[in-house]
Formats: sequence, C-alpha cells, structure tokens
Amino acid sequence: MVKVEFLGPINKDSMDVEISNLNELSSILKSDSEVSTWLETCAVAINDTLISSRDVELKDGDRVSLLPPVCGG
Repeated sequence: MVKVEFLGPINKDSMDVEISNLNELSSILKSDSEVSTWLETCAVAINDTLISSRDVELKDGDRVSLLPPVCGG
C-alpha cells in the first residue's frame, strides 16, 4: 500500500492505494475532480525526495506527496 498526501490548498484527505508507479497514480487521480486540476502544476515527492520521472518504482509503505505551487511574499 502506498500513502498519497495532498498538501497545501488541494484540500483532500490522504489516501492509501495499491500502485507500483506514478503513472498508475496519475490515472487514478485524473478521474478525481478535486485533484485533477492540480496534476499539471504539482511537484511530486516520494518519501520526502522530489522526483521528476513517473517511472519510479513504488514499494509498499512509500509515501507520495503532491506539492502544489506556492506563492507568497
């Protein structure tokens, strides 16, 4: 099971899913209206490490975090 966290203004509770890579997660989240609009702009971290490829293999117990862009001053 992989835990998925939605940070900042995404405003969605964490979820646990059976996936082996980020392509599978992307397919799941595209059908979720609360999250789908954020997918193109979010950075993604696996176990607190930012990644740039969706082909990273995920293991049981991994944590994926979706980090929306933040603006501030």
